Amino acid sequence: MQRANLSMASEFVLVGLSDAPEVRFLLFGLFLIIYLAAVAGNITIFIAISTDPCLHNPMYFFLGNLSLLDILCPTITVLKMLEALLLEKKAISFTGCMLQLFFLIDVVGTEILLLAVMAYDRYVAIRHPLRYVNIVSVKLCARLALGTWALGFGNSLLHTSLIFTLRFCDSNEVDQYYCDIPPMLALSCSPTSSRELVILTVAGVLGGSAFVATLVSYIYILSAVLRMNSSESRHKAFSTCGSHLTVVCLFYGTTICTYVRPSSTYSPNRDRVVSMLYGILTPLLNPIIYSLRNKEVKRALRKVTSQVRAAL
Repeated sequence: MQRANLSMASEFVLVGLSDAPEVRFLLFGLFLIIYLAAVAGNITIFIAISTDPCLHNPMYFFLGNLSLLDILCPTITVLKMLEALLLEKKAISFTGCMLQLFFLIDVVGTEILLLAVMAYDRYVAIRHPLRYVNIVSVKLCARLALGTWALGFGNSLLHTSLIFTLRFCDSNEVDQYYCDIPPMLALSCSPTSSRELVILTVAGVLGGSAFVATLVSYIYILSAVLRMNSSESRHKAFSTCGSHLTVVCLFYGTTICTYVRPSSTYSPNRDRVVSMLYGILTPLLNPIIYSLRNKEVKRALRKVTSQVRAAL
């Protein structure tokens, strides 16, 4: 274990993955394939939404934002992990660690808020279909999207400043494959209880508000769907909302397990598994979930695929 007075640390060492060569190269190949598949899937969704006029509506505008976030999330963490696995470069500079945590919390916070906005969009579409275009206007969409990105940025700025003004004086080994809040709190030799309280309070208010907004939206959506007379209408409504609800459950489940708890319960082995779920697998599954359950997205994807084939 590397020991030093790290109150002015120049670097940290990420020790979250195996050193065994046979396992290391296997993990490199596995995570590289998953990362490329996740990025390719979300880029394809983003291009399909951007180029297909039939998808130029609020629902797909927000889905495009989600795809962008799902490109950024694994890029922030996985690229450094792949470098560590292939080249055994586990060291990350103090500034690099700080920026990695900042952008990760920014993306995670923005996605939580965006999922709430998407739930509201589905609520208006199902409860007030005749007034949907007037309520969810282009201006409102732009404001909601900008608001989620701005709040995510501010939330991340606060969390990052609280973490990186701590002292790290016993070890510089981060027991994770990227810089994150729980392992950094566990690593610090400063008293962390007051900062943990602030972090949990802010995360609880922000995440809790988004969760309640999402839950209330889906309660209203469910009540509206159950009152529909036509089974075809009910099926269409469930099909429209099912993809988003699946993504919400997957994302909230993993992020709550990671962040909404005190550092005294931090478990490196468990947290590595959970972080891989929301940091790598969720971005991979999101485009699959949306493309499998949405006929319009399928049609747009086929169009993009045919255009790419024609170009080649």
